[in-house]
Amino acid sequence: QVQLVESGGGLVQAGGSLRLSCAASGGPFSGYGMGWFRQAPGKERELVAGIRWNRGRTIYADSVKGRFTNSRDNAKKTLYLQMNSLKPEGTGVYYCATNRNGFGSIWTSREVHYWGQGTQVTVSS
Repeated sequence: QVQLVESGGGLVQAGGSLRLSCAASGGPFSGYGMGWFRQAPGKERELVAGIRWNRGRTIYADSVKGRFTNSRDNAKKTLYLQMNSLKPEGTGVYYCATNRNGFGSIWTSREVHYWGQGTQVTVSS
């Protein structure tokens, strides 16, 4: 059984940085897509960033391009999201997610096989 455990959330001022981590276990992960979704209060869960486990191909939401970096450590089976220049609209619960079949040019929350428990990120203005 795949398990995803996030850490690294917290409160930060606008313009600051945070790094989220997601420790993955229970799966081969070869060929998987791994990534982060964000759910703001009253809104649907949406993709922030995704990475193909093997080849490292990445996709990002337009709103975070140039500010966020999604990476993985294959040996540690850990996914990272480095978030710089954070904005108040980045506030929400960030969920680590995986799809056994990877992803294409887009990745929606309906195409997730496993979710982490989520970690809260609050960006104050």
